[in-house]
Amino acid sequence: MKAKYPSTSNYSQTQQNNRYLGLYIPKYTSKTLSDEVKKIKIGNRYHRRPDLLAHDLYGSSRYWWLFAHYNRDILKDPVNDFVSGTTIVIPTKQGTIGVN
Repeated sequence: MKAKYPSTSNYSQTQQNNRYLGLYIPKYTSKTLSDEVKKIKIGNRYHRRPDLLAHDLYGSSRYWWLFAHYNRDILKDPVNDFVSGTTIVIPTKQGTIGVN
């Protein structure tokens, strides 16, 4: 049975058959995501909670992966490395494709 991924999923463009996903084709890449970014320091409220920060910034916790994408050198583990006091780069809401 095929899984149905929502349009917000990074797997929505990846082909699949009845058993397996095909080669991963990311919906969002460095070419489709915004260059409009700003730096922020992760506050105590968001310690190990990228989903909460995504909800507060973009209106949906489903965009937590944006932080991992933009900060691959800092956030090797997107949850356990998401600690208060760490400065990260985030895309601005207006410039991020897929975020309304």
